[in-house]
Amino acid sequence: MSRIGFKIIKVPKEVNLTIKDDSIIIKGPKGELNINLKPGIRCELKNDILKVDRLNNEKETKMNHGTIRSNINNAIIGVVSGFKKKLEIRGIGYKASMQNDQLCLNVGFSHQIFVKPTINSKIICEDATNIVVEGIDKCSVGQTAALIRSVRPPEPYNGKGIRYFGEVVLQKEGKRVATSTTTSGGTTKK
Repeated sequence: MSRIGFKIIKVPKEVNLTIKDDSIIIKGPKGELNINLKPGIRCELKNDILKVDRLNNEKETKMNHGTIRSNINNAIIGVVSGFKKKLEIRGIGYKASMQNDQLCLNVGFSHQIFVKPTINSKIICEDATNIVVEGIDKCSVGQTAALIRSVRPPEPYNGKGIRYFGEVVLQKEGKRVATSTTTSGGTTKK
């Protein structure tokens, strides 16, 4: 049983929370987010400490309890410091650039791929092979980064493709290595 929903959330001084019946509006120095509350979930704020409680013990309410608490906590972190994901491109001739607000990818296809950022996220192209996705909404940042990576995921033989910064891709041995170990020392007849 998860106990994440019962953890309290300490609200920083620079964050302004407005609790309504079915939503919470979170304002901070980086922006504003709105979190919708599910039925059976109640929030109360006392002395800069936010508690998320459930009103009943139904299965769906128990499932939503921890999720809503995590979403509120992520929104508070997002409006204060924001979220960031870095991606890197590996491969000869693979490169990225920005055109207006879209990311333009040249990753081995006969055409260019354009990726538009989702709401509450922004794409920054540091150079031709490094991409940064940042924003205040953790879900939007992760979704945009996953969308970019899905254009050309890293392949297991040469490691070419788009990967998260620091992601380890296990490389497979090719056919050459497998055949050279099995035919060692033998002669072939024609």
